[in-house]
Amino acid sequence: MRLVLDTDVIVAALRSPRGASAALLLAVDDGRADLLATVPLFLEYEAVCRRAEHVLAAGLQPADVSVFLNRLVELIIPVEPWFLWRPQLRDPGDELVLEAAVNGQADCLVTFNRRDYLPAAERFGLPVVLSGEILWKVVS
Repeated sequence: MRLVLDTDVIVAALRSPRGASAALLLAVDDGRADLLATVPLFLEYEAVCRRAEHVLAAGLQPADVSVFLNRLVELIIPVEPWFLWRPQLRDPGDELVLEAAVNGQADCLVTFNRRDYLPAAERFGLPVVLSGEILWKVVS
């Protein structure tokens, strides 16, 4: 299964290592799913994960966040953004996620903010799901 994760899912995995988002990343690490991202999307992951409020909430040191991000980049299958589908969404950050999913031919886009991606994702035939919803499919 080919997945693109919204930045909120990456942050949830960082902040809550026992949650569904972290379990989803562990499943990717185990080879049960493929994680897709473009370079601009990964740069957004990095910028948001390094924000002081997330580092503090996760109870981590900046070096720990670097370890997390270094492992994350190793898991990612790079996607070339051949086509820019903008504008489709209100948030430019969400555009990065949608473009990675469409260009990477993802099976689904994983987010906590489904309505931010609808109806644009539907026009591309792209399911938009929560971490917990897709996790059971990945691990079973």
